[in-house]
Amino acid sequence: MVEAVTPGAITLPTLRRVFAGGAAALADGWQDAVAASAATVAGVLARGETAYGVNTGFGKLAHTRIAADDVAALQLNLVRSHAAGTGAALPAPVVRLILLLKAASLARGFSGVRPEVVTGLMRLFDADVLPVIPGQGSVGASGDLAPLAHLSLVLVGEGEAMVAGRIVPGAEALQAAGIVPVTLAAKEGLALLNGTQVSTALALAGLFMAEDCLAAALVTGAMSVDAARGSDTPFDARIQAVRGHQDQADVAATLRGLLAGSAIRDSHRVGDPRVQDPYSLRCQPQVMGAVLGLVRMAAATLETEANAVSDNPLVFADAGEIVSGGNFHAEPVAFAADILALAMAEIGSLSERRIALLTDPVMTGLPAFLAPDPGLNSGFMIAHVTAAALAAENKALASPRSVDSLPTSANQEDHVSMATHAARRLGEMGGNLAAIIGIEALAAAQGIGFHRPLVSSPPIEAAIAALRETVPAWGTDRVMAPDIEAARALVETGLLAGLAPIVLPSRG
Repeated sequence: MVEAVTPGAITLPTLRRVFAGGAAALADGWQDAVAASAATVAGVLARGETAYGVNTGFGKLAHTRIAADDVAALQLNLVRSHAAGTGAALPAPVVRLILLLKAASLARGFSGVRPEVVTGLMRLFDADVLPVIPGQGSVGASGDLAPLAHLSLVLVGEGEAMVAGRIVPGAEALQAAGIVPVTLAAKEGLALLNGTQVSTALALAGLFMAEDCLAAALVTGAMSVDAARGSDTPFDARIQAVRGHQDQADVAATLRGLLAGSAIRDSHRVGDPRVQDPYSLRCQPQVMGAVLGLVRMAAATLETEANAVSDNPLVFADAGEIVSGGNFHAEPVAFAADILALAMAEIGSLSERRIALLTDPVMTGLPAFLAPDPGLNSGFMIAHVTAAALAAENKALASPRSVDSLPTSANQEDHVSMATHAARRLGEMGGNLAAIIGIEALAAAQGIGFHRPLVSSPPIEAAIAALRETVPAWGTDRVMAPDIEAARALVETGLLAGLAPIVLPSRG
């Protein structure tokens, strides 16, 4: 099914579906506003007026007036000269998001481009002709210039594109898909390059991963409670109510739901000499509730930015004016990405502590390192070390990027956001985090196995069953790496997240 999206009103669930490969099209009604905006630019040129980026140079060269005969060449030169990216190409799902976000932004009718530019971008999206965009080279102001230049090269029949898993010249990709290259008119190159769509798409990818990891970690956190024969008393609704944080209450309610009906929990309600569990079990509502608050905050910012007009100058057709501003500055995206990085680091930190807890016989009474015959077998000893290593990496990667700024363009662009780097690092953090949570799933399932024939709750038993489809219980030592990769896949595919009854911005 092709999902109709209205420029300026795209929702996070829609963007998640597009990221996952879903089809989308711009809803009807955008063409008139776009045509009026382009006509305003044409009118400025016809009257011989000066407008930045229309008949002037760019950045520090804005004082240079461009002759009328060179206005079209100016736009193509801009795209070519700014295609200065480096590094590994952005993943295909991210590029699909960038194409849709850029088309939807231009379709709002404030950028001075002709309708065929918007249509050209959507034809690339529809045909899955994905520009090869190097991931490095943007400082997040004036927009994502270098990466968007690489995208725009394909639109005009240059550059490179990924088609059916193969990199081909942009002209060849367009010809094979029956797409006519766009010949840029006044302001169109600048409108394509200015904007925050690359940093926003990368941050959205990070958001989707953070949501899946948060929900999966609630499942594994509940599993660890039962594996350690811990208590669900700290999740009592009354405790959360007197503090007053809704996110904390939502997490506690989710944990109560995940543990409801557990025979393991019921087996030690009476006569258990332990008074309180360690923080990594007991304080999950407080820690994961705070994480949930950050995720929801970042999601709100990114949904707004996904619908934004973020190029410069802007064209207000109703007044016949072209107005310079700074909507290309991606500071909101940078902050959102840094917030998501903090959230990811803390999810992993808490999960790693629960893994350590489960492997410690003094704390839980379980066999050392969850091995049936510890000593002869090392069990989960080094799986925990791997989790600790990944958690440490994520703590380093969580250092804020938004506080860094280097002046560019001969000090004309003297403060930048670093949003693109801030968002791009979320992909690495998400991979690390999925592996940590996967290791916890393995450890908790192993721990619960020592309590048989008692069974846990239906959601936890469903998680164990999904894990056991590819990973058998640990007996004598074997190579652990394939088990970790299989468990990680349960996190990355959203299977574990689907077992957690919690509302998240893009998941519902």
